[in-house]
Amino acid sequence: MRSSFMGKVARGVSEGGFRVARFEFPYMRERRRVPDKEPVLRAAWLDVIDALGGGKRLAIGGKSMGGRIASMVADEAGVRGLVCLGYPFHPPGRPEKLRTVHLEPLATPTLIVQGTRDQFGTREGVAGYRLSRSIRIAWIEDGDHSFKPRSSSGATEAENLKEAITAVNGFLEGLR
Repeated sequence: MRSSFMGKVARGVSEGGFRVARFEFPYMRERRRVPDKEPVLRAAWLDVIDALGGGKRLAIGGKSMGGRIASMVADEAGVRGLVCLGYPFHPPGRPEKLRTVHLEPLATPTLIVQGTRDQFGTREGVAGYRLSRSIRIAWIEDGDHSFKPRSSSGATEAENLKEAITAVNGFLEGLR
């Protein structure tokens, strides 16, 4: 929650007129390296949603695993929308180990912002996945898992991050 990436995204989304609340999963708060098991992560998300008033007033989301867990609870919590930044479609180098089964029936309107070079899911790989029609993907050209481009691309990290924030704000505006 305190990373430079999350700080810039939170600031950009709030400047777009949206309230942003950040939190840490228990293992992060306790500074443990190993993530909690899925039930603990899901419960943490549901507790945060409840604390924020829950339901159709909220759009939830997160970066990488935070977005993945948010996608697992979005329908259950009845939230208005979901934003995933750098979704981990599979572990790096393991495209056969997909993390997409729960995305097939997802009903919550969803935006996934993904770099075209993301080692957790490239444009070419994701094109073949079965995903819900409620999911829209905004591709950040030459971006990695945090949207950082190669210097040879001609784009900057700041430009790619601005493009990602613009996509998020446009998506959220459409939910109002």
